[in-house]
Parts: sequence; structure tokens; C-alpha cells
Amino acid sequence: MAHPDPEDAHWHGVDAGHAADGLTVPTALIGGWQDVNLDQTLRQYARLRRSGCETALLVGPWTHQSALQQGWPEVFTESLAWLRAHLCDDRSGLRPTPVRVHLGDREGRLDLPDWPPAHRSRPWYAAADGTLTTRPPADTDPPLTFRYDPADPTPSLGGPLVSGRARTDNRPLEARDDVLTFTTDPLPEPVTIAGAVDAVLRIGTDTGHADVFARLCDVDPRNRSTNVCDGLRRLHLPEGGPDTPATVTVAMSSTAHRFPAGHRIRLQISGGAHPRFARHTGTGEPAATTTRLAPVRISLHHPSALALPVVEQTMGA
Repeated sequence: MAHPDPEDAHWHGVDAGHAADGLTVPTALIGGWQDVNLDQTLRQYARLRRSGCETALLVGPWTHQSALQQGWPEVFTESLAWLRAHLCDDRSGLRPTPVRVHLGDREGRLDLPDWPPAHRSRPWYAAADGTLTTRPPADTDPPLTFRYDPADPTPSLGGPLVSGRARTDNRPLEARDDVLTFTTDPLPEPVTIAGAVDAVLRIGTDTGHADVFARLCDVDPRNRSTNVCDGLRRLHLPEGGPDTPATVTVAMSSTAHRFPAGHRIRLQISGGAHPRFARHTGTGEPAATTTRLAPVRISLHHPSALALPVVEQTMGA
């Protein structure tokens, strides 16, 4: 509790991630887009590849636990083929590329030579009328403001978990006054993304202390808004009030997903996701010792954008 910042040097001595740098044993990594350990799995893959270790990666539409429940036929087949190749010198069961990732739940998959694949970072801008558009809004458009109250923190709904319903309908969450949403028109053609997703936001607050939670959702023709990936960033902004914004990047978990034609892309912005992430008290004081809660007014200024890693449609299988 005395070192709440994960980047604090206090934690460097207990970080075992560097052990992957010297690993030479052929390694197959399996994860899920809704696995609470996804980010660590992808970092391990990158380190193993850099060190020259033979590495394979499979990522499905699973949580940590459901990989061995819903995903077990593919997981077992991949695992046994890898063991057969490296213990029995029989590589006949290996796929031709080291990386296989599923595109959401039912939109196929990508077989890739590496992760992440080549892509084009494409911005979608949040507009004052709640739309998400490829055209930057005017700088004169008014900011959008909401009030985050730590006494009634914005709840978490779905998202990367050990087990449980990770991908779910976000409409109850999006109906709250402390959640902003920005949505495209129905897509005229599919959009496929693969890689890291970021929200690059112009944020101001009245206290200088806040969390910003950003989430990417897929909205189907029935208006069901299903979460794809998300991330949270804790802010300590210079004093100046909500009308003096700073540019901050909220890194979401990497993903591979296809938005079908007729679906809409949605960006969701709020001040937290409790209890998945510990609520911000609004004070800037250490969470372990603070004795008070302070509501925060958070303003989203323009231009703020969702940056998506768009890949060519021909990559899908």
C-alpha cells in the first residue's frame, strides 16, 4: 500500500519479466482477449521473440479460465502439436505461422508471422454531438463535462477477468450521467483491427486528480453495445481547472476484432470502473491513508480521438 504506483522503482526487484530474455526452450503462449493476464502474455511474447527463442502465440475470445472451458478443443490441439514437434521431432501438426489470433467471437481469425501485424493507425474523433467521426471537430466546439463522484463510483461492467461474463451489453453503464459515449454511423464495410488501441484525449479537471477510463465497444444493429477492450489511466494534472486541458493517452489492451458492416464503433469515456479498478478518491492523497472523498468535474476537450490499428481486410481467415 505504501507503493501504489506500479512504475515505482520499489517493484523493479520483484519483476520476473526479464527472465524471458534468456529463455531458449521453445515456448507456446496461449491467452484470451478477455484474459486478465493478456498484457503480460503479449509482453512475454515480444521479449521471447527479441531474444531469438522459438515462440508461438494463440489468442482466442476467452477469459483466463474459459480458455480451458469453451476453448479447450483448440487449446489442447495446439498444445499437443507443440509438444509433439519439440519432444518427438514431428512438426506435422504445427500451423505454418507462429501467431494465430481470433477476431472477436465469431468473425474468423488471423494467422500471422508476428504480433502485432502491419497496420495503419486511424483516428476517429469524438464530437460534441456524441458522434465518432474521421473528420476532426472544430477547436471551437464546446467541451463535454461530467461529474465523477467517488461516493457513487462509476461501476465496472465486464472487461478482462479470470472468469465470468467478460463481454457484455454495456447499455446500462452507458445510460449513467457519468459516462460519455461517441459512436460512428453504421459502417458501410467491415473494419478489422489488430494491435494496440489508444484513446488520445484532451482532459481537464477541477482538482487536477482523476482517473480516466476509456473503452472500445462494438454496437450491433439492435443497439447492443459490447465491450472489446479498455484501459484506465490515473491523472495528476497541473493546476488550471477544467478549462486548461492536457493531452493524455489512455492505453487500452491490445486486441484483434472485426466490426462487421452495419455495426457501429463506440468510444466510452468515464472516471473509473469500480471495483475492477480501485476508485479514485478525488483528493490526490494516498488511497491507504486518505479519510475523505471529493467529487471531480472532468471535461473532455477537442480534439480527442480513438486511435485504431486498422489492417487490410484480406488478412482475415
